[in-house]
Amino acid sequence: MALEVGQIVEGRVEGITNFGAFVNIGDGKTGLVHISEVAVAYVKDIHDFLKEGQTVRVKVMAMEPGGKIALSIKKAVMEEKPPQPRRSSVPMEYDWSKKRDTSGDSFEDKLLQFKHESDERMQSMKRGNEPRRTISRRGYN
Repeated sequence: MALEVGQIVEGRVEGITNFGAFVNIGDGKTGLVHISEVAVAYVKDIHDFLKEGQTVRVKVMAMEPGGKIALSIKKAVMEEKPPQPRRSSVPMEYDWSKKRDTSGDSFEDKLLQFKHESDERMQSMKRGNEPRRTISRRGYN
């Protein structure tokens, strides 16, 4: 099998060092997965993520003329999983328990409910932005 950069293949972990893992990808070829390419999370100890003899999917990142092959487990996993949707832009303070079922309401009822909820949110935001009054020796400031 001809190996190409960008290809995802399955391999077996043959050896683990403090800087990465050597993975046999078949046809007598072995590549290195650097410790920074093992997982998306920070990897302090590679033994927490990999064991010798474990089968892993890797992406071929680079192939040097001398026979060195750079591999990545992290990139192979990221390509197989679809990207997660981003968080909603709704403020964390919004109380979703107040939201009521509007499935049977008319458009006008839904519009009035939206206006009411919007006014409540605007009032709470305005209260947070008003300057505080302090009492001094002479009276109110």
